[in-house]
Amino acid sequence: MSTFKLSSLALIVLIAFSIWSSSLLETCEARKGKHHQWRKNRGVKRDYGGHHQHHHPSGHTLSALKSDNYITPEDIAVSAAQKNSAVYNVLDYGAKGDGKADDTKAFAAAWAAACKVQASTVTVPSGSVFLVKPISFSGPNCQTDIVFQLDGKIIAPTGAGAWGSGLLQWLEFTKLQRLTIRGKGVIDGQGAVWWNDSPTYDPTDETADNSTEDSTVDSYSGKMPSTKPTALRFYGSNGVTVTGITIQNSPQTHLKFDSCTNVQVSAVTVSSPGNSPNTDGIHLQNSQDVVISGASLACGDDCISIQTGCSNVFIHNVNCGPGHGVSIGGLGKDGTKACVSNITVRDVKMQNTLNGVRIKTWQGGSGSVKNVMFANIQVSEVEFPIMIDQYYCDKGHCANKTSAVAVSGINYVNIQGTYTSKPAQFACSDSIPCTGVSLDTIDLKSVQSGRQLYDPFCWEAYGDLKTNTVPPIDCLMKGKPSSSSSTVQSQGGGYSC
Repeated sequence: MSTFKLSSLALIVLIAFSIWSSSLLETCEARKGKHHQWRKNRGVKRDYGGHHQHHHPSGHTLSALKSDNYITPEDIAVSAAQKNSAVYNVLDYGAKGDGKADDTKAFAAAWAAACKVQASTVTVPSGSVFLVKPISFSGPNCQTDIVFQLDGKIIAPTGAGAWGSGLLQWLEFTKLQRLTIRGKGVIDGQGAVWWNDSPTYDPTDETADNSTEDSTVDSYSGKMPSTKPTALRFYGSNGVTVTGITIQNSPQTHLKFDSCTNVQVSAVTVSSPGNSPNTDGIHLQNSQDVVISGASLACGDDCISIQTGCSNVFIHNVNCGPGHGVSIGGLGKDGTKACVSNITVRDVKMQNTLNGVRIKTWQGGSGSVKNVMFANIQVSEVEFPIMIDQYYCDKGHCANKTSAVAVSGINYVNIQGTYTSKPAQFACSDSIPCTGVSLDTIDLKSVQSGRQLYDPFCWEAYGDLKTNTVPPIDCLMKGKPSSSSSTVQSQGGGYSC
């Protein structure tokens, strides 16, 4: 009897153990299946705002949602990588890139998204042509360190309707911190319609397509506005870098920096015909701490123009031509005060330009240009390699005025090559002569071998000849002007900056 009881008890225990084991195994399988399903979910692609998805080599989308609150170290690393490399391709925001449809809204949308993310990148991909109307990519509420990666081509509209009564710029970046524009792409202002005497829309232009609502930028004719826009302008920004891109055929100035600091321009190409009017290459105004290097500039006006409010500008290893050379000014127009200081231009080649290195000021202005160095300038068939003109006038007649922008501390070192008109001209103010003009190793020869076209010219110019010059520039007066000129210069206090 006892044996039966023990056997029955053992059987009951065995059955209970079997039931418990089966339940445990089912639970484990269920958990295994749940974990497997989470792993599968990691491969699901999710779209947040239309920007590019970044993929891990395993094939999983890095921006996929995680289910069931699983967070791994890999997830944390992925999130950090997304923040540091957010890319916003204009094609993902509706740009057609066919050179016909209006892609302005797509560019604006991509910028608006990138603006919210530090160190983000707006991509304009290669292989596409984007027709973009006037647009401003603006801060100051944008994050810092945004990159505008330009590898495709952006073209301006050629119909008058896109420009209203006239705009001062086409593409504009304003009030940004540490912005970079880079790439191998092209900005084409299609300026020929502006340069003609009576520019009108050409109905045979293949870039015009009236088949859709988004393609009406060039759909109506009419004379272009008298105000011509700058192709690419930066305003009120700090830490701007522009590198690698090409800007061509601007209606007016190609690249402008206004009220900017810490600017770096490198390996930029500017291209427009030598007879295109007022198409400066690079224009600086009210900007400080600027470096321009490795640029190739061909245009119809100044290759580089330095205006009032500029200081600590370093220009080197630049090719210029055709164009009007490198100019400081015109300064002091309409009686304004102009201040320019600490400018260095060196290692520059100029080919078939109107001027070489020039300072030009209007009569009647005030302020000063001081501490300027022009060094290692190679000129070839340049009309006026060296020029200071304090009687600048771009119209038929300008009235004589007593006041002027003071010019001092101007140094010329190793200026060599050939000229086609006059090797050097220093036309300085009667009341405020140029002072501290220094000439060292000047060797300029006429393109007509053995024949000097015009002699160097000096008027109220004072300074020093550090070496003999070719041709001799004997007209430069030594020392400083008389006390009467100094008195006139100091009266009113308007000449200091």
